[in-house]
Amino acid sequence: MVTENGGDSNGGLGGGEPSPSDGLKAFGAVLKALREDVHLTQEQFAARVQYSVAYVAKIEQGKRFPPRDLLTRSEDVLGATASRVLTAAAGSLSRRVGLASWFLQWAAIEEEAITLCAYECRVVPGLLQPEPYIRAVFSSRLPPLTDKQLDTQVAARLERQHLLGGRGNTAFGFVIEESVVRRQTGGPDVTCALVDHLLATADLRNVELQIMPLRQPAHAGLDGSLYLAETPDHHWVGYTEGHDASTLITQGHQVSSMLQRYGRMRSQALSPEASVSLLEQLRGAL
Repeated sequence: MVTENGGDSNGGLGGGEPSPSDGLKAFGAVLKALREDVHLTQEQFAARVQYSVAYVAKIEQGKRFPPRDLLTRSEDVLGATASRVLTAAAGSLSRRVGLASWFLQWAAIEEEAITLCAYECRVVPGLLQPEPYIRAVFSSRLPPLTDKQLDTQVAARLERQHLLGGRGNTAFGFVIEESVVRRQTGGPDVTCALVDHLLATADLRNVELQIMPLRQPAHAGLDGSLYLAETPDHHWVGYTEGHDASTLITQGHQVSSMLQRYGRMRSQALSPEASVSLLEQLRGAL
């Protein structure tokens, strides 16, 4: 099972794409039929439900687990009857292979959030990891994973990353410790791929990436990594994890404390522009 930054595995998938399950393929076929029934191309449908064409194509091919809000967004496009059919098809789906049971609740919150924030002092957040870095992270796991388990972990993490490309209206904020990049997890080649990926991600309009410098006398994140999400109804929830366990935080005063800490860390970290400059310097030194 895969979590935000690690976890145990059960089962397996080959390669970097999840193997389409019968349920996912059936859902994709239903979506395609309903879309064609109202005479919409993938491009037209994607524009109306506000997802990328590539992402819609992968859902129809059974290669991506449909996000929950796809059902809501599709109702106005496909009609009420078609929406009920699609909802019924979605109800038969099992949750994505590779996600730890204690991570599922946060994964569902991620998919619907209108704002996602993360501070990491251990590894690069899972949503920002390129495949070579993912493999390096899971290759370090103990007890060690089999090749099949490793492929499962990689596939599940890559599948989650549709959020960055498919949720253009979601605001993402990341604060990452400089030491996490300088550690060179996986070696120089993997780190080159990581930095290139971070630079490309930082260029997205809905992503704010900041680096916390090695030397920072005042640091609001000394209690450890944290994740925050704003739900569609504008409530905030928090999340922390470590050593195959996690905590979903919904108590208002606790979430408020996490928001205060994250806000302070944003002021203590390098600006997005300075963070990009630092990453470019690190890339040049590799």
